[in-house]
Amino acid sequence: MANIKKNDMVKIIAGKDKGKSGKVLQVLVKEDKVIVEGVNVYKKHQKQTAKREAGIIEKNMPIHISNVAAINPKTNEVTSFRMKTLEDGTRVRVDKKTGEIID
Repeated sequence: MANIKKNDMVKIIAGKDKGKSGKVLQVLVKEDKVIVEGVNVYKKHQKQTAKREAGIIEKNMPIHISNVAAINPKTNEVTSFRMKTLEDGTRVRVDKKTGEIID
C-alpha cells in the first residue's frame, strides 16, 4: 500500500493521463484506487429529475494507486514515502530521498 493520503499532490505515471498531476480528492482503500482532480475524467449524460437538471456532467473516476506517484510538497519532485515511528510513538511519513518529515 502506497502512503498516499487525501489532499496529497500526485503525478500520473501510467495510463492515458500519463504526465498529468493533481490533488487527491479521495482514497479508496479497499479497492487500492485514488480519485485525482482533473485526471481520468469521464462525461456522463444525465436525465432530468426533480432535483437535478439534465445535461452532460464531468465525473472524476478512480485510478489504480500503482499508477500514481507522490510529489514532495517542498521540492515538487516525484518521490516515495516510508513510515517512521518517532520516540513519542507517533507515526509520520518520511521522504525516501531526502529523509525529511512530510506530515
